[in-house]
Amino acid sequence: MKTGFARAAAAALALLFAAFAPSAIAQDKSATKPGFKLQPGTVKIVLMRPTIRVGSQSTGGVITPNAEWTANAREYVAKALKANQGNLGNTVIEYEEGVSGDAAMATQYSNLFGTLADSVIEYQFFPGNRLPTKKRKDTFEWGVGTGIADLTSLKGADYALFINTYDGYGSAGRKMLQLFAAMGGVSVTSGVHWGHAGLIDLRTGELVWLNADRQMGGDLRTPEGAVKRVEQLLQGFPGRAPEVAATAGKNNRVRRT
Repeated sequence: MKTGFARAAAAALALLFAAFAPSAIAQDKSATKPGFKLQPGTVKIVLMRPTIRVGSQSTGGVITPNAEWTANAREYVAKALKANQGNLGNTVIEYEEGVSGDAAMATQYSNLFGTLADSVIEYQFFPGNRLPTKKRKDTFEWGVGTGIADLTSLKGADYALFINTYDGYGSAGRKMLQLFAAMGGVSVTSGVHWGHAGLIDLRTGELVWLNADRQMGGDLRTPEGAVKRVEQLLQGFPGRAPEVAATAGKNNRVRRT
């Protein structure tokens, strides 16, 4: 009788918490367009304004934005990126709208990049979901369209570097749900930590390099956490000096939890 009850209870918990189970984790985390190489000291890259959203995750998994956390994260990430700009192998300058009036369009392209990165994760990085045209590992054909070349504020640059982060820190209720779900044999994550970094060829609009992960480390609410996140986002950046890339990779492996 007790065995039957235990099985029924486990089944009930599974049904109750199934809606909160995380989506499939991507198997790959980075990719470069076949044939693409970036030689140090040869190109000009514009670092677009990062899209950063930070909030708290409710028991049911809903992310509520937190203005203070987001403001702090933007400040910390900006400092971490500035500290890395000189180590990326090529000239990297921060985006400036100037008198072009491109700000709204640039923001749209940042949002489009985020959608594009999510699509790459879902339909190419995770082997089980790969679209028929993305089955081969040597195929990497994604882009934001040629219209990006029309932005006056990007004239004279060769590539645009986009960075997005999206974080929701689990509430006490969410952590309790995670605990009870585990008792029922259901996996429920507490916290959402997504990050994307990618290079867009400004002549063609093609995505030539992407580093994207739905389980990134680094607490963006702290300066140290932002440094860790930026190191992970820029891991494998094309054209980076080999010794710098090796050092960054070593630090990332040591710090990541």
